[in-house]
Amino acid sequence: MLRRLSLRDFVIVGELEVEFDGGFSVLTGETGAGKSILVDALQLALGSRADAGVVREGAARAEIGAEFDRPPALSPWLEEAGFDAGDTLLLRRTIDAQGKSRAWINGSAATVAQLREAADALVDIHGQHAWQSLTRGASVRALLDAYAGIATAPLLAAWQHWRGARQALDEARGAQDGLERERERLAWQIGELDKLAPAEGEWDELDAEHRRLSHAQALMDGARAALDAVSEGDANAGQLAGFAIDKLQDVAEYDAALAGVIDALQGAQAQLQDAAHTLASYLDRAELDPRRLQALDERLSAWMSLARRYRRPPAELPALLAQWRGELAALDAATDLAALQGAADAAKAAFDKQAAGVSKQRKTAAPKLAAAVTQAMQQLGMAGGRFEVALPAQEAPQSFGLESAEFLVAGHAGSTPRPLAKVASGGELSRIALAIAVTTSRLGEAGTLIFDEVDAGVGGAVAETVGRLMKQLGRDRQVLAVTHLPQVAACADHHFVVAKRTQGGRVASEITQAAGETRVAEVARMLGGERLSGTSLAHAQEMLTVGAAPAAPRKGQKP
Repeated sequence: MLRRLSLRDFVIVGELEVEFDGGFSVLTGETGAGKSILVDALQLALGSRADAGVVREGAARAEIGAEFDRPPALSPWLEEAGFDAGDTLLLRRTIDAQGKSRAWINGSAATVAQLREAADALVDIHGQHAWQSLTRGASVRALLDAYAGIATAPLLAAWQHWRGARQALDEARGAQDGLERERERLAWQIGELDKLAPAEGEWDELDAEHRRLSHAQALMDGARAALDAVSEGDANAGQLAGFAIDKLQDVAEYDAALAGVIDALQGAQAQLQDAAHTLASYLDRAELDPRRLQALDERLSAWMSLARRYRRPPAELPALLAQWRGELAALDAATDLAALQGAADAAKAAFDKQAAGVSKQRKTAAPKLAAAVTQAMQQLGMAGGRFEVALPAQEAPQSFGLESAEFLVAGHAGSTPRPLAKVASGGELSRIALAIAVTTSRLGEAGTLIFDEVDAGVGGAVAETVGRLMKQLGRDRQVLAVTHLPQVAACADHHFVVAKRTQGGRVASEITQAAGETRVAEVARMLGGERLSGTSLAHAQEMLTVGAAPAAPRKGQKP
């Protein structure tokens, strides 16, 4: 339920804060006073499109805040998105003079898309031109599907899967020659690399071994010279280290500082002995191997030749071979028309199954929706009128199923139902849209319903019925209505009056809650204009007394 709406520098509103209660509330005021501005502001807080035109002239930015009781169903979404999931839900949005928008949910930065996601569980808004959307097939179908409780996402997914499978089949059929040439090219290239059979990491190993064998004589000569210098030659390093140790040990007892030097020399002597052992072992294993060197030359030459041909570094040949094998497998799949046809047929069967299920649900729900709207029409001055939901079959399956949806209306008994778009009377259109709105508004999960002048074009007893219907809806959910009808205003539980005031040479809109004599005066104004008379005041008081009577329970609802 909407608890509070606050505005700052929004259109002609300088600063405004309104607190709302449950039940049925109305917003009234003279034409141009700014009644619908509040609805527009709330829609912005709920994520609708914004532009710089909503910023009050001379202000840096417009600010809108809307506080709701948090619906339990939103808790998992809030937690998953990282927002605080307290008892209240505060949506805030600013739009600056350049049209840049920022948004927050419970104090944390949010995207406009997240505002829209939250809005689905908070508010349903029915505008004064709601009938226009009811002449469009997509809107009609969406409304029927919502009434029937149809989840259309699986149907759309099945359609997209079928479309993708058909596209793959059509592309394969149209590109067989090109695909076959590409397949032959890949197969030949893979054959060339398969002859080499390059292994991952092999190039580096071959290169290292080739460098060692091609310099084998120099390596052996170097190792022999090093071994002679370390331990086997005349006056080698090992002998010299031993000589130094002996000389220092002879005099070490005279100066303890030499002990460290002796230790270091003994360590060096041990390392020289280890080095000599390693060099001797290396020379024992080392040999000239011209045959192995020739084999390495040939192998490396084959690697280099293919690397130059395919313009890749030699070390990348194994990865290139794996890539080509993957591409060949994909081409084999793409050229397998039988498999592609089978996949398309399976996808079509899955779509047909989903579509048949949706069609069955629509055919079941259509007469129920028609009966409910027909019943509402009888209360709105269209006695004998009839409402039907037609489901004409499509020539070909579509993403939304096998049939479209259209609303047909007969305005009075004996007339033939016609498409809603061809109903001539504006009053009839408004009343039919209201009947549909009242019928379908009972279905949603949103805790707040807003009717923005949906009662345009009606009056008299019908207007009183409209007020009674909205008061009835207010028994279960919060209902806010922008209205110009005194009969509707008189039925409200709470009455807010919007007025224009001139302050400091600037026009500003303000809102006050009307009660007692103030409310009587406002209803009287709605009845007869600005000049109030005793008759209009008495009539207004009578209307308020009648409107205050408890709303009759809906069918199937206990009083």
